[in-house]
Amino acid sequence: MSSTATLRVAVAPRSTALTHALFIVGGVGFISAMAQVSIPVPGSPVPVTGQTLAALLVGTTYGARLGFTTFATYILAGIAGAPIFAPSATSANHGIDRVMGATGGYLIGMLLASLLLGYLADRRADQKFLTSYPALLLGEVTIFGFGLLWLHNSLNLTWSATIAAGFTPFIIGEVLKIAIVGTSLPLIWRKIASTLNK
Repeated sequence: MSSTATLRVAVAPRSTALTHALFIVGGVGFISAMAQVSIPVPGSPVPVTGQTLAALLVGTTYGARLGFTTFATYILAGIAGAPIFAPSATSANHGIDRVMGATGGYLIGMLLASLLLGYLADRRADQKFLTSYPALLLGEVTIFGFGLLWLHNSLNLTWSATIAAGFTPFIIGEVLKIAIVGTSLPLIWRKIASTLNK
């Protein structure tokens, strides 16, 4: 296990206000690009997107403070009018209405997941397979917990309809995202550790 807490610190150990700003801009750009990878789900207002993968990666690689700040900046930029939220057949991909709408809970869940995953990454949870997968699963529970509660209340759906519209279509994709991130990060840390030990 590396003595360095997060990948962001490993890349830029002597971070300044400028490097933090660059990481935030880069992170917002990455989240925005992943949000545009969007596939509509028939009968559901929630599309399949790459946005949750971005939230998992930003949280685990940036740490709690910078990860949360980056995702919060992304949401604020979208509220301010930047067309950076995932495309939707029912609403614009920017503005406060999108955040307050039926799918807004997923954005809030991702914001909190970036904080939680960053907190765990600050304690090196992403550096081992044994802790990486449970941490990411906890992040996914946070995202879908808030997303489903918000969807249920916004559309006044039954819980079975809420699960069918907001969770079931995404299970396979989210499992793959956990597998990708949970496998790649410990491998990257092993490579870093072997490089440092040479």
